[in-house]
Amino acid sequence: MEMIKTAKLTKYYGKARGILDLDLTVEQGEFFGFIGPNGAGKSTTIRTLLGLIAPTSGSARILGKDVTKEKQAVLRHVGYLPSEAVFYRGMKVKDLLKLSADLRKTDCAAEAALLCERLQLDTSRRIEDLSFGNRKKAAIVCALQHRPELLVLDEPTGGLDPLMQKAFFDILRERNKAGATILLSSHVLSEIQRNCTRAAIIRDGRIIACDSVEVLSKTSAKRVTVHGRVDLGSLRGVRDRKGGKDSVSFLYSGDMGSLLGALSAGRVNDLTVTEPDLEEIFLHYYEKEGQGV
Repeated sequence: MEMIKTAKLTKYYGKARGILDLDLTVEQGEFFGFIGPNGAGKSTTIRTLLGLIAPTSGSARILGKDVTKEKQAVLRHVGYLPSEAVFYRGMKVKDLLKLSADLRKTDCAAEAALLCERLQLDTSRRIEDLSFGNRKKAAIVCALQHRPELLVLDEPTGGLDPLMQKAFFDILRERNKAGATILLSSHVLSEIQRNCTRAAIIRDGRIIACDSVEVLSKTSAKRVTVHGRVDLGSLRGVRDRKGGKDSVSFLYSGDMGSLLGALSAGRVNDLTVTEPDLEEIFLHYYEKEGQGV
């Protein structure tokens, strides 16, 4: 079953581009990644999906329901974590969590207590006294405490230290294993690679690639690191070159015979050839798209 389905979804802010002709499908039970740098259109997509802003054209559905015409019915099934959460001042964390639960007409006290314990969130403190990281924890609990079918997370780990990031993703994997669908928007590519099964890459408001993380991570390019002295000047397919005269690392997508010829003509003390990580592949997609390939 399709949890999220968009068709030619487009949003303009006046004459400024938001997103263009976005076709996106997320199946129920998926842990789906949404990748792109700041300004690519990730947050615009999410806000349009949740009915927080109206699309200029196209359509979006969650659980088969139109997000514009049936927004209230859609939001009952969703937990949303914005990149920056803003709360009422003067409230204690426990009051904030109760307010969030009351708005949903749901008793979330037991689940909220479990989440606060795992995230080490002190519910007796006032919102204005919290650090950015603890405000993010409070937002996480608000998004998760009603155990929604769909979790929409926009840059969720900003402000969390490494231990809390681990605890947070442990919780997400448990929720996903129990059947929840997760849409994780992030520019931290390691988060996508470690947790998601499928992902879409967005550039300038358009999706330029969408596939399993495994397929997206495959490329003909290899990361080559050479210790020694070699002449790469005439070698085609070399990019992202780093290092100096005695050690060099580069991405290589050219003919392997030519590479071996260049290496044998030089002085090689050590050599490693590895698969590039997702971040390098992400940059490759952006460069490729920018060249119109």
